[in-house]
Amino acid sequence: MTDSGVVRRGRGRPPSTHVQEAIRTAAARLFGAKSYDAVSVREVAAAAGVDPSLVIRHFGSKEALFLQTMTVDEAFRGLAEGPLEDLGRLILERLLTVRGGAAISTYAALIGAIDRPEVRSYLEASADRHVVAPLAERLTGPDRELRARLVATQVNGLLFDLRGRPDTGLAGRPTAEVLAVYARALQALIDDPTG
Repeated sequence: MTDSGVVRRGRGRPPSTHVQEAIRTAAARLFGAKSYDAVSVREVAAAAGVDPSLVIRHFGSKEALFLQTMTVDEAFRGLAEGPLEDLGRLILERLLTVRGGAAISTYAALIGAIDRPEVRSYLEASADRHVVAPLAERLTGPDRELRARLVATQVNGLLFDLRGRPDTGLAGRPTAEVLAVYARALQALIDDPTG
């Protein structure tokens, strides 16, 4: 212990007040670069400069750590906001231009672990909370919930396709072209079919 009352740690280990953040940062980097299965608790601990037992103590399990660090909530938050007559384009601009890179790489990591029930539930709940429920509230005409769910499904489909290699699928197409065509498809679901 030093004169200031701070407990000294071994060389290269972060102070206890920074342990959780060091673990989160290391985990996000590793999970973003590799698949869920390719990352071990020991590897995260080594990258964070902590003992593996601290990863489990602070996060409970590798899966819990994964779900806390690989989140699309921020990218999905507010997607359904804005004028309805232009919302298809706004949704895509937010995903592809403002939030794009981080959302796509995080989504790719989540899709890589979609066989885990907790990950699948998380993605479904996030889409419901940030896209389906707020959009269904705002839509007019018939089948509002179904139309909102189809918008969320199209958003998920786009992110799924963009997570691949940059030279294939939609990722290899010009952003303006993808925006124009995809926005029209989303807008058709948003617009009141009876109006």
